[in-house]
Formats: sequence, C-alpha cells, structure tokens
Amino acid sequence: MNLMGLQGGQYCPLSPEQIEIIHEASLKILEKTGMTYEQGLEDTIQMLEDNGAAIDRDRNNITFPRDMIIEQVANAPERIVLCGQDPKNDLHLAENRVHMGTGGAAIKILDLETGRVRPTTLKDLYDVSRLVDQLDNIHFLVKPCIATDIAIEDYNINWFYACLSASSKHVMSGVNDEKGLHDVIEMASMIAGGLEKLQERPFISTVACFAISPLKLCTQSTLIMQEANRFRIPIALSSAPMAGSTSPLTMAGTLAQLHAEQLAGITICQLTQAGAPVLYGGIPGMANLNNMGYLGGAVECGMMNAAIHQLSNHIKVPNYNSAGLSDSKVPDAQAGYEKAFTALLASMGGSNYIHHSAGMLESMLTIAYEQFVIDDEIIGNCCRVLKGIDCDADHLALEVIDSVGPGGNFMTSPHTMAHLRTEYYNGNGVTDRKSRDKWEQEASLDTRQRALAIAKKLLETPQPSYIPEEIDKAIREKFNILLAKK
Repeated sequence: MNLMGLQGGQYCPLSPEQIEIIHEASLKILEKTGMTYEQGLEDTIQMLEDNGAAIDRDRNNITFPRDMIIEQVANAPERIVLCGQDPKNDLHLAENRVHMGTGGAAIKILDLETGRVRPTTLKDLYDVSRLVDQLDNIHFLVKPCIATDIAIEDYNINWFYACLSASSKHVMSGVNDEKGLHDVIEMASMIAGGLEKLQERPFISTVACFAISPLKLCTQSTLIMQEANRFRIPIALSSAPMAGSTSPLTMAGTLAQLHAEQLAGITICQLTQAGAPVLYGGIPGMANLNNMGYLGGAVECGMMNAAIHQLSNHIKVPNYNSAGLSDSKVPDAQAGYEKAFTALLASMGGSNYIHHSAGMLESMLTIAYEQFVIDDEIIGNCCRVLKGIDCDADHLALEVIDSVGPGGNFMTSPHTMAHLRTEYYNGNGVTDRKSRDKWEQEASLDTRQRALAIAKKLLETPQPSYIPEEIDKAIREKFNILLAKK
C-alpha cells in the first residue's frame, strides 16, 4: 500500500473568510508594525529598501508595503520536488499532498539497551538514519538529533554525511553558518555528480530559523537562507512562535503574526533570487505558562499546524510544519494520544512536509529508537485515513455479494483474498491483534517492548552505504569525516 504523497485537505480549521481575515491582518502587521533586525544584515536591509521597504535605521525597523509583499510572494514556486537519492523516495510538494518524517535537534536519547536517557552521539544519528531508511511510512529524514560527542566545527558536514550514507530518503538539516552550507553543498555535489545535477535533483535541503519571534530577523540564519537561495537549494523558512510567550496567547493572533513573518521571509528570498525554491515554514506552538517551557503535544498545536497549511496554500507556496510531538518523557500512552491527535490533524489538513512526526519525546529534547517504530505505525494510520474509501465496481463488490448470497460467508471468497493486504492498513508489526492466550504465550509484551524488538532487528539487518566507495574516499580526503568506515 503506497502511503506517500496522498491528498489531505479534509480538515479545515479555518473557513475561507477566516483565511482572508488572517492574511489581511498579516499584511497590516508588516505595513504598520513591521519587523526589527539584528546587526550584520546591512546588504539585506539595503536590498529591501531598494525594492520599496521603509527602513528606520535608528529603530532597526522595516515596514513592508503590501504591493511589494504580494508581488514577491507570487514569484515563489507553487510546486517543489525534494528528491531522494533513490527516485522512489521523491517528494512532490504541492496543493494538499502530504508527507511526514523526522525532525528536531534532540540532545538526549533513550538508550536502546538500558532504556535510560543519555546524550545523543554521531553513531546515534547514523543508526537512527538507518532505522528510518527501513521504515516505509517515514517519508523523509530531517536530522533528528545533535551529535554531542563531536566538535561544533565538525557539525554540519558530519550531520549530513551520517544521514546521506545511511538513507536514500530526502535529507534536510540546518547548518551553523554559510561555510557549513558551502561544505554540505560541495559534498552533495560530489555525490550527485556536480552542482547542476544536484540542483536538478536536490536530495538535500536546509532549514533556516530566520525569524526570532516576534517579528525579528536573525542575522546568521537570514544570511544562510539567502545563500541557499543563490545556490537554488530548497530551504524551509522556519519561524516557531509560542502562543502566550513569543506570540499572542490566542490562536488567531499567533497565526497572524506567524503568517506575517513568513510573508517577510519569502519576500527576502525572492528578492535575493527570483524563483528560489522555498517552503513556508510556520511552526506554531504553545508556551507552558506554568514553567515557560514548550508544549508540543497539545491538540491546539495540531489545529494551528493544519491552519498553517491553509495559509500557505492561500499564497500558493508549499509548506513545512510540525506534528507528532509529545511532552511525554517515554513512549507511553500520553505519547501515543498526543502524537496521534496532532499527526492526524496536520495530515488531514493537507500539510506538505510535516516534520517532527517520528521519534520525538519531551517536547523535542529526546528521541527513542522504539518511538520511531511506533510513530511509523501512527503515520501509516494517518495516511490510510487520507487514502479514503474506494467505491468503484470492484470495491462495491455487487457480484460478490450476489454470488455469496444471503446467509453466506465471505471468508474464503477470491475477492476477499484479492483485497486482503490492500484494503486495510496492516502495519509494521508493532500493533498487537492476537488473542490474549497467544499474547501471553509470547511473553505479554507491551507496545514499547514490541517496538524495541523491531528496532533492534532492523538495526541488525545489513544495510548498504548510499555513498559509493570511490566518492566516499574523495569526501573523506576533502572533509573531516568522523564516522568510522563500515
């Protein structure tokens, strides 16, 4: 059952009138309140001024005429293809086509053997990437953890190398600076056979947290964003306000502010390089006002992230957003229901590139090998909902009903056998549907224990390196690759 790129859009938290109200409010925010900026963006600010923005350099404030925003946003591509090293993993981002994958920058992991929390390592990043490569319902790989055991100057190239060598799925990660971006593009070009081939089939992309909510441009991330534009490397424009902390407590207020930040970011990108491939990267969250932390698993996060797709769809730009987070510390019932609610809402909303959908715990601080397996199952169920119910003649089965007749049994019907593995979602094995007697005979394992066993089995399965040996040798000669050769 192919469960990638299915059509969402069944859930619409905003009416067409509400979408227009929020869009208009965002344009007013940019016209009246504007955005501030950090030092070091002189060329960017001059570019904006030359194209019609009003700059108050005494207050570090930019205001954007609505006509400028509308004109530049219209230059952004309506469709983007994020490729895998294997074409079967290509992601066609447009309209309501849904893809779900990993995300985050966790610094802790539940150890596969002990179950205890510890810092994440480069080997964890590699092993998680190998795991994701074998989990069919996780459609792409956003670097899910920080390799805390390597020096910061080695981060960028080693993060991307670990992911690209372990998985043929599309790989996205942030980078620390422009040099890091250049290094990653050079390495990916070596694998692709040249920069032009990489640009034709971009199997890497990056993400820049260009906006510090509320309404402030981050110097380093904005410069990275613009450099990616110049190289025509797809980039997600991440802004992640927390309702009640870095955006208004109300959902509508948070969405209006976030949409304004996105409109400004897209405008900067298109002025930098007209037609630059960008993803509208709104990630609305909530502040826990009890401790000022982040709430990732609240059902309202699912609602707002579904609304984000409606807003991005309104301006015809593919979107990147978030679902599948949990505030739970371990893979338990809370993790299950928080992830299921938000993942289902965002996918039914039609979001194009939903990251954080697999592996995350403790509001993005922690990942767990077994959680990736459980989340693969949750994503599969979400996508089965999107697949809908077929009502053609074969699925209506009128002839079968007639042949079996009143009082008959469909169990042995050829029609039943023909549809047994395609009509219903069968899962990856983590869901238990055995009788109690059979379950007890097999050690009465719970969901987490079954997921652990599956994760260990997948990691024991020999996997190819997706970087050819001669190219790997050249990469290692050029860069300080820290992952041991397999």
